[in-house]
Amino acid sequence: MLEAPLGRLRGIGPGRARALERLGLRTVGDMLEFLPRRYERAGQVRPIAALERQSRDLQRVRGRVAAVGGHRPRPNLHITQAAVQDGTGTLWAIFFNQPYLVERLRPGTDLVLTGRVEIRYGRLEMHNPQYELDPADDDGRGGLLPVYPATAGLSQKVLRASVRQALDVGRDAVEEFLPPALVDRLQLPRRDEAIAGIHFPEDEETLARARRRLAFEELFLLQAALALVRRRYVEDAEGIAHRPDPEALKRFYDALPFTLTRAQRRVVADVLSDMAAPRPMHRLVQGDVGSGKTVVAAAAIFNAVCSGCQAAMMAPTEILAEQHAASLQDLLGRLGVRVELLTGRLPARRREALLEGLASGEVHVLVGTHAVLDRQVTFRRLSLAVTDEQHRFGVRQRALLAAKGFSPDVLVMTATPIPRTLALTLYGDLDVSVINEMPPGRRPVRTRWLRPSQRGQAYRFLAEQVARGRQAYVVCPLVEGSEDGGAKAAVDLHRRLVRKLPHLKAGLLHGRMSGAEKQEVMRAFRDGEISVLVATTVVEVGVDVPNATVMLVEDADRFGLAQLHQLRGRVGRGSAESYCLLIAEPTTPEAEQRLRVMEQVHDGFEIAEQDLRLRGPGEIFGTRQHGLPDLRVADPFRDLELLELARREARRLLEADPRLR
Repeated sequence: MLEAPLGRLRGIGPGRARALERLGLRTVGDMLEFLPRRYERAGQVRPIAALERQSRDLQRVRGRVAAVGGHRPRPNLHITQAAVQDGTGTLWAIFFNQPYLVERLRPGTDLVLTGRVEIRYGRLEMHNPQYELDPADDDGRGGLLPVYPATAGLSQKVLRASVRQALDVGRDAVEEFLPPALVDRLQLPRRDEAIAGIHFPEDEETLARARRRLAFEELFLLQAALALVRRRYVEDAEGIAHRPDPEALKRFYDALPFTLTRAQRRVVADVLSDMAAPRPMHRLVQGDVGSGKTVVAAAAIFNAVCSGCQAAMMAPTEILAEQHAASLQDLLGRLGVRVELLTGRLPARRREALLEGLASGEVHVLVGTHAVLDRQVTFRRLSLAVTDEQHRFGVRQRALLAAKGFSPDVLVMTATPIPRTLALTLYGDLDVSVINEMPPGRRPVRTRWLRPSQRGQAYRFLAEQVARGRQAYVVCPLVEGSEDGGAKAAVDLHRRLVRKLPHLKAGLLHGRMSGAEKQEVMRAFRDGEISVLVATTVVEVGVDVPNATVMLVEDADRFGLAQLHQLRGRVGRGSAESYCLLIAEPTTPEAEQRLRVMEQVHDGFEIAEQDLRLRGPGEIFGTRQHGLPDLRVADPFRDLELLELARREARRLLEADPRLR
């Protein structure tokens, strides 16, 4: 029955079936899994004459449209006004920038309106109320009504009726797939009960129980899958046991131009302990910007090479790959380790020689971008795969790199602090180490939010720093100007700085430039030939210029907290006092709160938690392709307790039945 096409249900003809298909709904089972995105609870329907005039609560009326009209008082603003009557009075429904409602709400249309009542110009008004056309399925008693994602041609009334039909014929076919003992122990409702309760809950308690069951189910399946992956690639796999050579490690530590922090030593010990085991390492190293993750990777790489093996390190940008290659060559070259860089721009002859050296084992370490994943890149004995800024690669890319060796150790690193909630969700197959201590001498970057009216003051301060021999970044959200002229654009700002302040020696860097152009600009900035680098967020990752002391961000309210923190991390890398100036005129309370957080908080992990709280899990990394699971009910932040419970239960199940037989 769950596979039955929706066209077999009463009241769903070919036209309605096509409209439902636009929502991805083809079968009865699809309809049951089509979950409400919210619920309406507005109390009982009231006569218009009985509406409370001063209340800020939502109120609800049923009536008929008596008249409707629309006008455009100014560009970019359209107002639709509909007079709704119920025999006791008239209420005006006012809608902004929805001109199509003039046609939809024609005189004679029956509807229910839900909204806040105001008195304007001596008449009762509701501004942008929720509305339902011909709401015959609503008995007016209030309660919880599901609101579904809609499409043209389908009202909420039709969607609710279709779901009710699907429940009537399909509920008995819904199968329970969680172990019965688990359902009983956690006092969860059966799956068919939860499906019915999430669509048409009798009350708040029914909805909460249904939601808890379905959220747990999602998280449990995810954690079980991650545990299976971990068992397959880590616990059941045979890896290479790298036995750390105490003498070689002493040479490594003696070669360092600095002393490791306690946190770095702890994480290096975690990594070397994993590498000594006969099963592959799968470890995530998190560390704030500038906390020194690269030296942890260097220790792991040196350990692999001392065991007669090879290592590969993959970075998301050429700039970052080049920087890692230079650091590793400087550090490991003096210890006899041959490190090479592979990017898409390497000349054919040099690439051919490099690939031969890899295949023969003469090249010990390969650092590169996605070019490392090329099929022609083969290793003699790859035993360690490192990926930096892990969230910029998909899981598949991580697996492709690991597949170039025989069950190699996998080390992934990120400078984007991930809250524990998301680390459990995204990287449940990895052990996690955190570098929660900054190297000595690193001072917090002084951060200040300025209004656009203070822009002149900001640029005067920047010029003063340059006059003292320092360097600065200016980051813009756009490459070139937008049509509305709202946001600052890097190309335009660079042109103005060159014209008005030529002594600043401004350079330009953005994503549309060729790889060679970017490299040349970065070299010039690194060597001090450019004092001010005007850029887009291409500088967010992988630019290390200790002499830079100012990060000025234009339209800072257009960036997320994690991104602003990454940008701020580009300065404060030397011993001089450093500054981050955020220029913005935020238009929402959330944007203003982000700027306040940046002024007050410097710890990346606290910022990540705040970012998650303000924006939700779906936007932490910008786009879904970076590996966030497609959770429909569960929220890893709100449901942390449920997530941890699901993790424990999934592992308990797999301990009892490793193959889920």
